[in-house]
Amino acid sequence: MAHPAGLLIAFVVFPLWVASGFADWACHRATHIERTSGLRENLLHQLMFVQVGIAVLGMALLQVNAAVLAIVGAMFLVHELTVWRDLRVSVPVRAVRPFEQMVHSFQELLPLVSLLLLAVIAWDGAGDWSLRWKDEPLPPALLAAGAVAVALFNALPLAQETLACLRASRSAAR
Repeated sequence: MAHPAGLLIAFVVFPLWVASGFADWACHRATHIERTSGLRENLLHQLMFVQVGIAVLGMALLQVNAAVLAIVGAMFLVHELTVWRDLRVSVPVRAVRPFEQMVHSFQELLPLVSLLLLAVIAWDGAGDWSLRWKDEPLPPALLAAGAVAVALFNALPLAQETLACLRASRSAAR
């Protein structure tokens, strides 16, 4: 964790990532996603949450090397494809205002920034393709704080959005 790039990921990039997820949820709520693009867009948000979660767990728990870079890189590419699909679904039926577009910019760039910082960390172990736990695990308090932040500011809001979309979908079906 003492590597400067690791510190940037833990204390700058990750908190901005969590905050941008919360801001995006607030934008969806303000534009009444449940009455516009609804569950279709929400399911894409859930998929992106899982994609980012895989990358974050890999960064947090595994020794950073070529294998972790490949996983995070793959998740970045898959996430970008999902973002493209999300925008194809949402933009025709829901107002995606300038602030939300700026939030999306953060959500797209922060994973790339993380990947680049990870490449700096893994520079010496570029040929190592083994998946293994970190040689020096992150402090449990840091992992717990990250998990609580994600739960409170990302998972719970996403669950609220899902429930609102499900309720609206059921009401429309009646």
